[in-house]
Amino acid sequence: MARRHSYRAHAASVAGATLVDGVMTASMDDTTSVTASPTPTLRVETVESNTLSGPITVPVRTTLGGTDLAAHPLALGGSTFGWTLGPDDAFAVLDRFAGTGGDLLDTADSYAAGRSESIIGSWMRSRHTRDRMRVMTKVGRHPDHEGLAPVDIRAAVDDSLLRLGTDRIDVLFFHGDDPRVPLEESLGAVDALIGQGKVLAIGASDFSPERLIEARVLAANGLPRFELLTTRYNLMERRPFEGATELVAHAQGVAVLPYFALANGFLGGQVRRRSEVRRDARGERLARHLGRRGHRVLAALDEIAFAHGVQPATIALAWLLAKPTVAAPVASATRPDQVDALIAAASVELHRSDLVELDRASA
Repeated sequence: MARRHSYRAHAASVAGATLVDGVMTASMDDTTSVTASPTPTLRVETVESNTLSGPITVPVRTTLGGTDLAAHPLALGGSTFGWTLGPDDAFAVLDRFAGTGGDLLDTADSYAAGRSESIIGSWMRSRHTRDRMRVMTKVGRHPDHEGLAPVDIRAAVDDSLLRLGTDRIDVLFFHGDDPRVPLEESLGAVDALIGQGKVLAIGASDFSPERLIEARVLAANGLPRFELLTTRYNLMERRPFEGATELVAHAQGVAVLPYFALANGFLGGQVRRRSEVRRDARGERLARHLGRRGHRVLAALDEIAFAHGVQPATIALAWLLAKPTVAAPVASATRPDQVDALIAAASVELHRSDLVELDRASA
């Protein structure tokens, strides 16, 4: 018990942040900084970063499914850009992400009505980082191009390319299924975009196992195949993924990118009592994890994080990275220093006993 208390004191001194919706947000104490220094356990390589940081040493990349794309195994979510973060603050987060080896960006044409894409595009132009970044975006939920009809996919992609200021999208996701449109038609539209060089690879967001199987049958007949899958998955929300979806993803060799990887911020460990919960929609989503199981998971995270000298959020992401189907969790930050805890997950090698304890606590 003393060890847990020691970790909480340590976390309070190094974090200075609360995690909400998988996003780190500033706490009352903005003067603190991350002091935990995990020892890298992965192989590293030197790459060119942006103009602000120069060459840096980073963990070796992960391959995104069956594509030729390699990236750092942590995707920076862009859902806050243009919504809670303006361009200047978003640029600061992106600079830190690129400066610490990050190169996988996740956004959507519906995030802040396209402003997220515009901010990322402006940043890449100003920093000359487009060739080093792997850009993933989603179509299907923008009010101007809703759904997955071929005409909407084509128009949505053209608009995304314009906002991103690029000639190609590395991975295009279908942002949810559209049962009104035959999947063959949607994939056919993407096939043409791939032929034009506008899209390099495609992925699915929250598709059912049945639809993934249908898509693979269509791919066997010449249409593009889903190489990646984004789905909600974390220590507190395991059952929807760990079953048929995981089996299908594994069998098809589809790379999984879990979003809400920190369970609406609960797994950051900063909120442990209902009195600490913010009185808004985000706080309500976090509060539903405040129970016996949630506290059991946080206790396990405390112990393991203390042993590795990192934050609970880092361990929660490292647990995901230990899963054979997971290529890169998706997480967001609202301050540059908060990026460090996210990036650190790729450099933490959990012991088998750590994984057993986390699996047991979250069962």
